[in-house]
Amino acid sequence: MPALLTHRRENTGTRIAAVVAAALVAGCTVGPDYVRPPVETPAAFKEQWKLAQPRDEGPRGNWWEVFGIPELDALATQVDVNNQNIKVAEANVRQAQALTAQARSAFFPTVSGNASATRASASGGNAGNGAGATSGSGRVGNAYSVALDATWELDLWGRVRRNVESAEASTQASQADLAGAQLSAQAQLVQDYLLLRVQDAQIKLLNDTVEAYQRSLQLTRNQYAVGVAGRSDVALAETQLKSTQAQALDAGVQRAQLEHAIAILIGKPPAEFSIAPAPVEQRFPSIPPGVPSELLERRPDIAGAERRVAAANAQIGVAQAAFYPTLTLSAAGGFASSSLANLFSAPARFWSLGADLAQVIFDAGLRQAQTEQAIAAYDATVATYRQTVLTGFQEVEDNLAALRILEQEAAVQDEAVKAARESLAITLNQYRAGTANYLAVIVVQAQALANERSAVTILGQRLNASVALIKALGGGWKEAPAASAGASRPNG
Repeated sequence: MPALLTHRRENTGTRIAAVVAAALVAGCTVGPDYVRPPVETPAAFKEQWKLAQPRDEGPRGNWWEVFGIPELDALATQVDVNNQNIKVAEANVRQAQALTAQARSAFFPTVSGNASATRASASGGNAGNGAGATSGSGRVGNAYSVALDATWELDLWGRVRRNVESAEASTQASQADLAGAQLSAQAQLVQDYLLLRVQDAQIKLLNDTVEAYQRSLQLTRNQYAVGVAGRSDVALAETQLKSTQAQALDAGVQRAQLEHAIAILIGKPPAEFSIAPAPVEQRFPSIPPGVPSELLERRPDIAGAERRVAAANAQIGVAQAAFYPTLTLSAAGGFASSSLANLFSAPARFWSLGADLAQVIFDAGLRQAQTEQAIAAYDATVATYRQTVLTGFQEVEDNLAALRILEQEAAVQDEAVKAARESLAITLNQYRAGTANYLAVIVVQAQALANERSAVTILGQRLNASVALIKALGGGWKEAPAASAGASRPNG
């Protein structure tokens, strides 16, 4: 008898193994295989690149080093460590990685163990035993069991594989989002820092102008004292001085706000952070020519959008797999006995093997609606991806045009500043000689100050556009961010 039982067990195990092997061989993956959606890429940018000379200080990862400002380098390194938006993006990456691990776990069986001990009573019925029958008495018994259960749903139609594929693509998209958050925070820091230095230049210009106006006021007062100038000239000089002092104070408001913004970017309270005034560095990075298609590999936002298309494509397969039957294998084994002492004895052993094939017959169009939803979500991600690419091209073109035009504007404005200074010097000499009234001096001084401030403003716009162009190019041009590596693969 034991030999027959062993033979039956071997036959059952063989049949189960054969079913598993057949299912694995016959298994397939439903749903479309991923192919990156095509996007129209121009052969060249509309704006002409300014040819760059070979320079050893070109970016090698820390792209902000091209501006050659040690203080800026120190601040930029704190962004990755302390910026809270980057911490959020990093946590999202870890969350996506955990979701991928959850999806992969479906490849393997689920095994659970249980142990139980119960004591119960069962009342017996009236038992007839001739004339002397008496009512039955309750029986109390114990039950003990220790068992392991295993279930495994075979991935016949690729539902699990598509889920894993989607999760992996979503993780790569989260990594691209992290790179994008880092780039955005770094670019914002560099722009705020350079604008703060431009504001320092504005404040210095206004303070120097205030000193010049004070000297003009004293000159006017002296001429009024000797009867050469009228009281109206003194009033004009005082008005101009106070107005310029107010402008200098107002310029401090924007500087303070920029300083506070930098503090937040590096994760510090504004009250604990300050930057001493310093001259602005008039240094512009030389950016070598590029081709539009390079943006597809370099920009983190484009890489993230493309990976989301891959994730949405895999979800179509997940939805389509619901149309096919599911095959679940199960196994259980353990010990069960009414006596704790005999629980782990051979007679107390039990086991079972089984397979369950299930198919949804009617769901009122649920699965079809879910598939259509997945297809629509895929179409939406494709449109988002293409729009992100177009936006990238636009940002590069915008900043190339801004740099070209602002460079021309700066040259013209420098000539205007020189002419205004010369006109001011001539008019002041005429006023001292008594051949010009003070109103002419006021007009020329106001024009000179306006031109000086315009020159500083244009400088700030050029520096801001330089940073914006580097950001639009994906944070440099010699190394593509690692987060965009997933976008370089044509298939998910």
